[in-house]
Amino acid sequence: MRRRAFLRLALAGSPLLLARCAESPAPDVFFHARPNASRSAMTTPRPERLGLGTDRDGFFYAPPQPKNAPVLLYLHGATGSGERAIPRLVGFADRTGTIVVAPDSRDRTWGVVLDDEDADVQFIDRALNKIFASCAVDARRIAIGGFSDGASAALSWGLLNGDLFCGVAAFSPGFIRLSSAPRGLPRVFISHGTDDPILPIERCGRRIARELKSAGYTVNYREFPGEHTVPPEIRDEGLAWLLGDLAR
Repeated sequence: MRRRAFLRLALAGSPLLLARCAESPAPDVFFHARPNASRSAMTTPRPERLGLGTDRDGFFYAPPQPKNAPVLLYLHGATGSGERAIPRLVGFADRTGTIVVAPDSRDRTWGVVLDDEDADVQFIDRALNKIFASCAVDARRIAIGGFSDGASAALSWGLLNGDLFCGVAAFSPGFIRLSSAPRGLPRVFISHGTDDPILPIERCGRRIARELKSAGYTVNYREFPGEHTVPPEIRDEGLAWLLGDLAR
């Protein structure tokens, strides 16, 4: 019942929860890649290129891991890249055995912001297929996260693909855009700086957390004194909460 209310709010044109007009053709915003339980573990000594694109590609990192490893799909901020984002996640990956996938957006930022999601969704699907074909993945512990525009994209695609993702980590998000009906009920971690000048906390992080809770989602919301950033300890706390107590 609560999730139906959430959808009505989105489709009614809330300035926070954006949705395509009913007359517009809905894009395929669902990821079709799924883990293959028969695969063996793969490790990489350092982050490596995905090898799926040219100028815009991405990186992944597979540290020593349990037989069935958790996976984090991480989406960079506007004008960023997977290459710049993934070094911040290596420490968490090493401590927890988590495989990290950090693709590049097809344009300067994610299509959920530019109103053209198809190319990003298709590329991320290819990236996940590559990881799932090479690594022994725990299908119950696959999360999506991101910062700023990447956080907005992670929330939007994470809610829509809640049958794949167990949780969503949104660090300083701006909005949620729903192009279709959400699937599943993933847990959500949100953090936001109280002095964020780019995406003000009251109309972004606080409001998103409040409305998701009202919609029936389990939300862990953290504020911190600071601007448009992600404190490492809060990032690691949120990821650990989503993926379970995996620290060695």
